[in-house]
Amino acid sequence: MRILRTEEQRFAQLPDFPFSPHYVDVAPNLHMHYVDEGPGDGETVVMLHGEPSWSYLYRHMIPPVARAGLRVLGCA
Repeated sequence: MRILRTEEQRFAQLPDFPFSPHYVDVAPNLHMHYVDEGPGDGETVVMLHGEPSWSYLYRHMIPPVARAGLRVLGCA
């Protein structure tokens, strides 16, 4: 299978997407980006999306949910 990766700097200046990058290794040479916002001990809300979308879809939803005291996890 051919694996493509977008270079990190392409995400550096996205409008309304101030979230720190987090990655998890899911296979050799393959890691997945995810968003992790809000308190680490808060109840967790998982925001999933379908193709061809990514976590940018939830950029306006993540901050108020995190401010409400919930931990937000979203895969990119």
